[in-house]
Amino acid sequence: MFRRWNNSHHEKDSDEQQEKVTELKAALGPLSGRGLQYCSDACLKRYLEARSWNVDKAKKMLEETLRWRSTYKPEEIRWHEVAVEGETGKVFRANFHDRHGRTVLILRPGKQNTTSIDNQIRHLVYLIENAILNLPEGQEQMAWLIDFTGWSITNNVPIKSAKDTVNVLQNHYPERLAVAFLYSPPRIFEAFWKIVKFFLDPKTFQKVKFVYPKNKDSVELMRSYFDVDNLPTEFGGKATLQYDHEEFSRQMAQDDVKAAKVWGFDKHPNGFTGAEVAPEPETLASPAS
Repeated sequence: MFRRWNNSHHEKDSDEQQEKVTELKAALGPLSGRGLQYCSDACLKRYLEARSWNVDKAKKMLEETLRWRSTYKPEEIRWHEVAVEGETGKVFRANFHDRHGRTVLILRPGKQNTTSIDNQIRHLVYLIENAILNLPEGQEQMAWLIDFTGWSITNNVPIKSAKDTVNVLQNHYPERLAVAFLYSPPRIFEAFWKIVKFFLDPKTFQKVKFVYPKNKDSVELMRSYFDVDNLPTEFGGKATLQYDHEEFSRQMAQDDVKAAKVWGFDKHPNGFTGAEVAPEPETLASPAS
């Protein structure tokens, strides 16, 4: 009896959500080009979820993203444009998923190798888009693993860079982050964190987890997300973490071809004009949204 009620209750929630999606779609008005391709029902749900299902707030947020995407053009970034940022493996897509099948990005701030914040953000945006491109069907979110090996106040991420990163993730990739594990951050990081956490909205803040090797509860929480055999030793697991820049570059070049097909760039080398309607994406991967 309870199960039957629970199912009908879930269906009711689903119906209500779909009504909100329809309402948001109507509020946005006619879309064309990449905007039409970007604003799938799943995308609209993410923006609604990020704004507690308030249609007006979700509409404002989504319109800001569409403006950002029209100028920043994240789907057009190609690996060769940002490859120099990735030479040390400071951010890269892992070759394993978490227990829920989510794509995993590994961030190693101690491996910072450049000084241009704009280029660093562009590199991260490329990899967020790539993580989304490589999500398995039915999965919408990614996980972040942040390794503080080699991190010190001398190679500290500038506050502006941290703020820009948070703004891009929260404002333009809502509900894409499932969890971010900060593994064994040094004590000096605490002062930095006290500033950064003010940039985080409550939902994002709840997704950030600190893990300390000597804290059994935090280690168990992390292992509830990851198979210890896949998890690199840097994160308390058993796997060897090796970043091969040449091999990763080959993977990204292949993914750039895949992204071009998803967005229709293989048919329209110069991209879409504002009036064009994007062709239906091929079923290689869900378009970044």
